[in-house]
Amino acid sequence: MNEAVTTRRTFLQAATTGAAGAALCGAAAAKTPGSPLRIQEPFHGAVLNHRHGTQKETSLKIRVSGVAPRSDAVTINSATAQRAGETFSADVTLRAKETEIVAASQGPAGRQSHRIRVVWDRYSQPRYRFSIDDNSFFLRDIAQKKYGSLFDCFYLKGLRDLHTKYGTRFVLNIYYTTADGFELPQFPDRYKSEWRDNADWLRLAFHAHANKPDRPYQNAPAAQLIADLDRVAEQIVRFAGEQSYTPPTVIHWGMVQPEALKPLYERGVRVLSGYFRVLNGKWDVNYLLDDTRSEYLSRHDALMDFESGIVFSKIDIVCNSVPVEQTVPTLAPLARDPQQAEIMDLFTHEQYFWPFYSHYLPDHFERLETAIRWVTERGYAPVFFHEGFLGGRA
Repeated sequence: MNEAVTTRRTFLQAATTGAAGAALCGAAAAKTPGSPLRIQEPFHGAVLNHRHGTQKETSLKIRVSGVAPRSDAVTINSATAQRAGETFSADVTLRAKETEIVAASQGPAGRQSHRIRVVWDRYSQPRYRFSIDDNSFFLRDIAQKKYGSLFDCFYLKGLRDLHTKYGTRFVLNIYYTTADGFELPQFPDRYKSEWRDNADWLRLAFHAHANKPDRPYQNAPAAQLIADLDRVAEQIVRFAGEQSYTPPTVIHWGMVQPEALKPLYERGVRVLSGYFRVLNGKWDVNYLLDDTRSEYLSRHDALMDFESGIVFSKIDIVCNSVPVEQTVPTLAPLARDPQQAEIMDLFTHEQYFWPFYSHYLPDHFERLETAIRWVTERGYAPVFFHEGFLGGRA
């Protein structure tokens, strides 16, 4: 994903119609047409943890609420709901990873129902992951200079220093080629043992074929995206080994066709991170999700897309865009919000580390360390999103 903002819009109407529209959440997910009955909380696809209710070893009790005609009797999963005007509520106990919640009402208009599904993140703990986009310069640097060690490259050395100090785990999202013609097949396999020895904290993932054009997969067929992914994955395994490869969690620019989600899942993708922000009146860097889900993700950690099996995660900070003095003010409000406090999705871009880059940031490592130190001091553990559920493991 590139953080640069462009005013050229090719946002597809499919975001709210067609395949994406079929996945509309909340009241539209399973609501009887024309029915006023609807579950409002939790949201269809909500990822719930101990912050959202009362958790025991084998269960999570949550509060379910919504609206229905005043005169209707309402049940939730067959239990009688409490009524207060148009609102209803009842406790529901989750015992499985996924649970269907059914609200039913009976009144003058007959029987109505509304169904949603939620996910229990049973083994959740405060955790953070760190993903770095647009990687290619460090690979070209190592290949051209033939270093004796990967960590003779200042970029990897700086990341290793942060890992040594804080235990941080990094995923580097890489391109197949650079603008000057360097391609992954040119990277030697003689560092394979060193990649293996550091795979507990340093992984490589697909990002795109190249940095340009912008938004390469926003309008591209799924087959093109998967072909590019396979090509990069093959090279990572060749020169770094299978243990250093991880399925991607960020696709360049965070925009893909809805029909690409299932093929991505088949390639091992379980999480996709994006900005889920409004740009020029439209939701952007949101994988073309509909407006309802995009708005939800703008203020929540995660949301499950049951159709594909992929969880969408909101990026909490882009370090290259946030000055050191604004890092804590950016993260602190999230840690106070139960909807955004459990997972810190930290993020930046490789090019800002390099002095030859036009927008080089001399304090880029300081920005990373400020964010990492802050989450570490508050008990967030470093994880890889592909291990367990969003990095949470039993």
